[in-house]
Amino acid sequence: MSSKVKKYIDECRGDQNNTELDLVDKGIASLNIPGLLDLKHLTRLTLSHNKISEVPANITELANLEHLNLFNNHIKELPSTLNSLMKLKILNVGMNKLNMLPRGFGAFPALEVLDLTYNNLSEKSLPGNFFCLDTLRALYLGDNDFEYLPPEIGKLKNLQILCLRENDLVALPKEVGDLPRLRELHIQGNRLTVLPPEIGNLDLVGSKQVFRGENNPWVTPIADQYQVGVSHVFDYIRSETYRFLYGRHIAADSPPPNKPADKSKKISRMG
Repeated sequence: MSSKVKKYIDECRGDQNNTELDLVDKGIASLNIPGLLDLKHLTRLTLSHNKISEVPANITELANLEHLNLFNNHIKELPSTLNSLMKLKILNVGMNKLNMLPRGFGAFPALEVLDLTYNNLSEKSLPGNFFCLDTLRALYLGDNDFEYLPPEIGKLKNLQILCLRENDLVALPKEVGDLPRLRELHIQGNRLTVLPPEIGNLDLVGSKQVFRGENNPWVTPIADQYQVGVSHVFDYIRSETYRFLYGRHIAADSPPPNKPADKSKKISRMG
C-alpha cells in the first residue's frame, strides 16, 4: 500500500467530521488496507479507476456507507453480504468483469441508484430477488449481454431512469409500460424490431424526458416515425394500426436479427 493511501486513511480517521474518502486512481489492488474498515463514520467511499479484483465480505463493517463507487476495476464477483449495507443509496460497479450478481442481491433496503454498466451480465446473471429493489430510481444496465429483460422489471415502481443501451435485446417486456414514474428510457444499440404497445403508457415525450432508440433494426413504420421525431413514434405505437401490426409481427414469430457486434474484445472479457 502506498504511503499516500495510508496518509488519506489516517487523516480520515483523525477527523470524524470528514465522512468522505476519495481514493480514485491510486493503484489499489486489494481492499485489505489496514485501517480502512475502521472508518465506521464514512458515508461515501470512492475507489474508481483502481485494480481491485475482489470486494471483501466484511466491507459491511462500513455500516454508514451511503455511496460506494467501484467503477473501472477488475471485479469478477461481489460478496453476498453487500446487501447488509442498510444505508447504501448509490452503488456503482460499472466497468468491471461481473458475470453474475450474488444471491440475495435484491435485499438492499435503501438502494436508489445501481450502475452495472459495461460488465458481462445477462438475464441469467440476476438473482431471484433482484426485482425486489423497489427503492430504485435509476438502473443502468448498458453495455452488457441482455437478450431479454425479465417481466418482473414492472415491479420497480419508483424507477425514473432505465438504461439498456448496447445490449443484445431482441424484445422489451410489456411490463416496462407499468413503470409510472419512468422519464428516461435508453434502448439504443440493440436488436429491437418492435415495441410493445404498452410502452405507449409511458410519459417519455417532452423537454424533461428522454427516449433513445436509434441503432435498432426497427420495422419500417417505426423507423419512419423515428426519423420524424420521438413524439411521432409514441403517437404511432398508441394507434390501432400499430396494435394490429404488432399482433401480426408477434404471431409471425420470425427469428430475431443477428447479433451485430463481436463482444469477445470487450475490456470486461480480457484476462
